[in-house]
Amino acid sequence: MARPARETIRITVGWCNVENPTVTSDTEKRSPEGARPVYSIAEIMKFLPHRYPFLLVDKILEIEPDKRIVGLKNVTINEQFFQGHFPGAPVMPGVLIIESMAQVAGVLIYRDLPDKDKKLIYFSGIENAKFRRPVLPGDQLQVEMQLLSRRNNFGKMQGRATVDGKLVAEAVVLFAIVERPGS
Repeated sequence: MARPARETIRITVGWCNVENPTVTSDTEKRSPEGARPVYSIAEIMKFLPHRYPFLLVDKILEIEPDKRIVGLKNVTINEQFFQGHFPGAPVMPGVLIIESMAQVAGVLIYRDLPDKDKKLIYFSGIENAKFRRPVLPGDQLQVEMQLLSRRNNFGKMQGRATVDGKLVAEAVVLFAIVERPGS
């Protein structure tokens, strides 16, 4: 099967030429292999109801619909939680690592959810959460979530969070899809 031609965008700024800069669209972007969509922060915000300072996923790197998703959170010293956790020794709180996992999972669930504007996805449980290493300012938290089961408006996903390929946290998150209040 022939591979479709890739659209090339070239921007010249002074002496610098940039091909295919990070410009988001309303449609899914495909990786070079053409196999998986990738979402930018602007596209993620079309799926998730979360906003700063509680939006804890910056990019979706891989997705296999109804199976698995991989997201990225850039952890910076500017995060509000570092002011108090812990002064002089900043560490990302474990509960926010789990929340980042849930938000990455949420992108997978919301993307194909009918009437997504009228729905919210709530945590309904956390199982077997383990924290292996601290997450520090400057780290890139990579989150991989795999759908274990889903029945009607309930589901379960297994998650792993890594920094530089090293496991920092893992958990099973349970979710419930509910009607958004007022809709």
